Amino acid sequence: MSPRSLAVVGGGVIGLSVARRAARDGWSVRVHRAPVRGASWVAGGMLAPHSEGWPGEEELLRIGLDSLRLWHDGFLDGLPAEVVTARESLVVAVDRADVQDLRTVGEWLAAQGHPVTPTTAARDVEPLLAHGIRHGFVAATELAVDNRVLVDALEAACEDLGVEWAAPVDDLAATRDAEVTVLANGIDAPTLWPGLAVRPVKGEVLRLRWRKGCMPVPDRVIRARVHGRQVYLVPRPGGLVVGATQYEHGRDTAPTVSGVRDLLDDACEVIPALGEYELAETAAGLRPMTPDNLPIVGRLDERTLVATGHGRSGFLLAPWTAERIAAELTVEVGVPS
Repeated sequence: MSPRSLAVVGGGVIGLSVARRAARDGWSVRVHRAPVRGASWVAGGMLAPHSEGWPGEEELLRIGLDSLRLWHDGFLDGLPAEVVTARESLVVAVDRADVQDLRTVGEWLAAQGHPVTPTTAARDVEPLLAHGIRHGFVAATELAVDNRVLVDALEAACEDLGVEWAAPVDDLAATRDAEVTVLANGIDAPTLWPGLAVRPVKGEVLRLRWRKGCMPVPDRVIRARVHGRQVYLVPRPGGLVVGATQYEHGRDTAPTVSGVRDLLDDACEVIPALGEYELAETAAGLRPMTPDNLPIVGRLDERTLVATGHGRSGFLLAPWTAERIAAELTVEVGVPS
């Protein structure tokens, strides 16, 4: 019996994760991807349900923690070790209002049954922090991945499994030779299925490169609240990723002076030594956001599934999404789940 056929529209971390899982399950998979790299190439790569959490987002926390467990329990199998760049997050606050926000998050996480480890001596955890920073918490199970290494590795894994590549499509009719189609093309999904409540939200990201004579790169992810703004510092070989602004500006992906300035100011307020690093890259991507900040993953009709709207959690939720789509495809082939 020949394998059933699946078309995945979108070649970012979500589409590739779905394609890899489906191919492992015996589907004949074709991925429609654009020649230009999208939001997955710009992302920070944090797997951080605790430190991204906020009261009112209980469901996002739940699925984020489920997905983090999948990262730890097998999603990384077969991928190169250099995919993972950090294995802990330190979340810190700069001023009194930021400390109160941090306390709010910590109390909320504890109330959900997922306590983190608070500290009033954050510089004992990370000596590179500015002298005035004392309050924070440690999320020991969080990870960070090199987004570009991961995307390349998922592409290679898909090729090893026989996944085929095809041009992007602007009409679902172009995928109807496949028995099932998965829309995993982020902010473009509504062009193929009007009515999907997904909108682009711009985020600027910087890459800093370590230079000889500079202080070393931190070993862990550092997230900070800086006068009400959030900034994250994510280790990479030979440097850091700094992100990320968040605002709605249509489909504009040009980094702005004000966005870059704010990120640099906030990063250096958290770790002053970063002022000696090289500013190696500025970029911006478009997150696919939904009104309730929850992803849209499931069935649209008997032949069409969707996996989009992951917002700032695309990398974190990639394993969870692949599992959800795999479960729908199991139903599709009539095998008991």
